[in-house]
Amino acid sequence: MRRALLALAALLILLGAPLAVAPWFGWGSEPGAGQSFVVERGASLSGVARDLETAGLVSNAGQFRLLARLLGGDQPVQAGRYRLRAGQAWADILAALQKGEVERFAVTIPEGWPAVLVAERLNAVPGLKGKVAVPAEGSVLPDTYDYQPGEDRAVVLKRMQAAMTKALADLWPKRTARAVVKSPEDAIVLASIVEKETGKASERRTIAGVYSNRLRIGMKLDADPTVIYPITAGKPLGRRIRRSELNRDTGYNTYLKPGLPRGPIANPGRDSIMAVLDPAETDALYFVADGSGGHVFAKTLAEQNANRERWFAIRRQRGEM
Repeated sequence: MRRALLALAALLILLGAPLAVAPWFGWGSEPGAGQSFVVERGASLSGVARDLETAGLVSNAGQFRLLARLLGGDQPVQAGRYRLRAGQAWADILAALQKGEVERFAVTIPEGWPAVLVAERLNAVPGLKGKVAVPAEGSVLPDTYDYQPGEDRAVVLKRMQAAMTKALADLWPKRTARAVVKSPEDAIVLASIVEKETGKASERRTIAGVYSNRLRIGMKLDADPTVIYPITAGKPLGRRIRRSELNRDTGYNTYLKPGLPRGPIANPGRDSIMAVLDPAETDALYFVADGSGGHVFAKTLAEQNANRERWFAIRRQRGEM
């Protein structure tokens, strides 16, 4: 009986009042700005229709409910926070609610960010609760993470750290014979240096190969980012490194002694971790900037000095020296 009545109502609407179905298809309306709309767990279609009318997203709750039952199928609406627009076709509104196309809230941690910047970004995300302290360096996997408004920042941070733990557990068994790091912890340390040394994905494995060669023969890494880290907590230095800083033993300064620094200097991404676990096969022991955002590599100190002079000439031409 109910199905017959609905069919009759549909026929009356289609034949006698075509304007009644216009909102369903979005005829003659211009969608407005998006706004958040929350469907509570266990909400009924009738309750959602009333809430949509209250929010100004549909003009008539009863009409929406009737058209939804006639034309929208029998799938239930799903709980969540949605991004909807007044003037949007009601069919699209219902489809979004039935498919669970919830509004996405996300925070991105770029590759190579130090822990202090991770904490600053997470604490600045609107809609989250609580504050987080600066996490352990190298404990966060750079990526984009979804969150829900009202969630605790500490919970989001734990997801980021759990992602790093899982990534390292997945990648460590894939290390090759060329890898010189002795533990997953050392892999994060070296990967953080590789991450800070180049912004070109194509160079990561080669730079990892250079540092692996140096570690293998007991040669100092001489990595500028390791000198900068204790000065700025990993943030950009904004000036040239001073001679006094190159001579200071901070536990991170790889100009003073061979081996890895005392800990990571950033949060490396998956590609940099994989680079140190599978470094390129290379004879190079040196590299210097080439003026185009990349580096030129050398096997001998003489080649390195020549490459360095070319880099200095570029900098002088740019007025940087």
